Amino acid sequence: MDTTSLADVWNEVFGSQPDPDLWVVIATAVAALAAVVPPTVWRLSRNAITIAHEGGHGLVALLTGRTLTAIRLHSDTSGLTVSRGKPTGLGMILTAAAGYTAPPLLGLGGAALLAAGHITALLWLATVLLVAMLVMIRNAYGAVTVLLTGGTFVVVSWLAGPQVQAAFAYVVVWFLLLGGVRPAFELQAKRRRGGAGDSDADQLARLTHAPAGMWLFLFHAVSVCSLVGGGRWLLEV
Repeated sequence: MDTTSLADVWNEVFGSQPDPDLWVVIATAVAALAAVVPPTVWRLSRNAITIAHEGGHGLVALLTGRTLTAIRLHSDTSGLTVSRGKPTGLGMILTAAAGYTAPPLLGLGGAALLAAGHITALLWLATVLLVAMLVMIRNAYGAVTVLLTGGTFVVVSWLAGPQVQAAFAYVVVWFLLLGGVRPAFELQAKRRRGGAGDSDADQLARLTHAPAGMWLFLFHAVSVCSLVGGGRWLLEV
């Protein structure tokens, strides 16, 4: 590949693309909402939130110096990320806190990229993160789920036109923002019924001696603030 073609690829990926029309942004928000609200659809679409959730655990584990050993995704939309390192301390706390906060924060970061017109960069970055996550997947269901998700990003990035890429990117970001809100409420409901005794909030309570309710409040605050901030960026077209 010569210098000119490399420059073209660089400009295509990291350059800015035109914003879609406002009606497209609103339509993609409605589409994402339709994937989050109905219980029957959510049981399937929640797998994508689980990918972001467990990916958040894994990424923060690596960033805090822990050794990431395995990620598993299950058909009931639960997941498990295993890392080695000190069982207490800031690194473990940040790793445990990263799960429920990862989807909305990824959505917020995606909204920032879209607001700056970096649609293609968002699609490529998501593909890279999914490929990196695939390396750490240790069960068949998880591998298939990540492969299908990553394959969708590859197909859209390489074969779809600019308008389709833009619509797809906006649906993904809206879904992360909207879908990032619901899991914290689901966890709160489970804990109210006496379930989820080993949830991220309960693990954080044991690590920090702060009540699990405080961590639930943090999850709610991050998800709602991300939705409000990210939504404003997406609608400013």
